[in-house]
Amino acid sequence: MTGWLGPEEWQAVRLSLKVALWATALSLPLGVFTAYALARWEFRGKALLNALVHLPLVLPPVVTGYVLLLGFGRRGPLGAWLEETFGLVLAFRWTGAVLAAGIMAFPLMVRAIRLAIEAVDPKLEQAAATLGASRGRVFLTVTLPLILPGLIAGAVLAFAKAMGEFGATITFVSAIPGQTQTIPSAIYAFLQVPGGEASALRLVAVSAAVALGAVVLSEGLSRRAARRVAGA
Repeated sequence: MTGWLGPEEWQAVRLSLKVALWATALSLPLGVFTAYALARWEFRGKALLNALVHLPLVLPPVVTGYVLLLGFGRRGPLGAWLEETFGLVLAFRWTGAVLAAGIMAFPLMVRAIRLAIEAVDPKLEQAAATLGASRGRVFLTVTLPLILPGLIAGAVLAFAKAMGEFGATITFVSAIPGQTQTIPSAIYAFLQVPGGEASALRLVAVSAAVALGAVVLSEGLSRRAARRVAGA
């Protein structure tokens, strides 16, 4: 790939992979917890939580990025606290791209995992609980193995979404070559300069291949999850 892509293009691909992997890995535990809460628990504010989880899907990405800039910028309340406490700066850094991509991908992850959990018969979990297993043990030994294909499918979809995130990312961290310029922002930048169409086209091919592979893998895992639960 390094021979086919130029240095700046390869930097964008490598950074996109880095951002998408971190965004998926860091959001996965919270995604599983949120999906389980929405699928299995009844509590006040459940509808509000569901709406907040899906809000990034309906808000313009630029709005999400601007909200992140207000809250996590160096002058924002959370951004200033993170910098003073942990020395962590998010705005205009690749770490901020991870946050933006993770937030935009979170709804897809939660939805896929929630559907997998809802497909599991609660009686299986109740049977394990009656045998003395704790709630955590029931989840680890009964629920998790049954939802694993759906969990992987959700993670794959989130990864693909994080790879393709543009609006929130460019608003929050800009598009600094080699630092915050991911594939989508690099494509946009190449299209603004004469002779950049070839570089943009190569990055489009990479992005399309990743997205197509993610969708195919996600669909295959979802079907496998349905067959596995049906045979449980």
